[in-house]
Amino acid sequence: MSEPGRSGEALARLDEITRRLRVECPWDREQDERSIVPHTVEEAYELADAANRGDDHKLLDELGDVLFQVVFLSLLLEERGAGDFAAVAEHCRQKLIRRHPHVFGDADVSSAAEVLRNWDQIKRGEEGREPGIFGDVPENLPAPLYARKLLRRASSAGAELPPMPIEEHADAGDFESIGDLMLAVVARARELRVDPELALRSAADRFRDAIEKEARSASE
Repeated sequence: MSEPGRSGEALARLDEITRRLRVECPWDREQDERSIVPHTVEEAYELADAANRGDDHKLLDELGDVLFQVVFLSLLLEERGAGDFAAVAEHCRQKLIRRHPHVFGDADVSSAAEVLRNWDQIKRGEEGREPGIFGDVPENLPAPLYARKLLRRASSAGAELPPMPIEEHADAGDFESIGDLMLAVVARARELRVDPELALRSAADRFRDAIEKEARSASE
């Protein structure tokens, strides 16, 4: 197990080199939140892919790339006096304590599902949150993740998607029916605790590998 002091020293060295890049590298010097965030999203997807593949070496590498994004974006906050990496870490620490009353308070929970329901309820009551069940759900999420998040929020508020047998929509051809079918698939994935985005990507990868294998066999 890594010692806290060792982790702190490593973060300090990363912070130091990030600051140097911000000053001495022309590319890093030109970046702002809007220009760097697309890279942040890309790194997050690469991290998810490494985790999904169970590749620990790749996971270590991608975690570092995502951590750099966090440090760099924190530095941008610091430059305009809106916060810094320490403030980001402390804000995260306080939020975790607040949203885990079953660990740091006297609340009782009996399942992971109950933890998620409490999390969503606490989150809705926090200062600065947009009102409503779906107030702070980003609309620019990939569609499967957007649908899953809406389903989870609705469930936490006591509203469930009406039963929608997937088989009944299998032959549907119109736009709305296809959408209903996909929403039903996301709901089924949520029931099985499967990430629909990663599941679809995995299926697409298997399809790609099969077609490429078939093409190689045909050319031999």
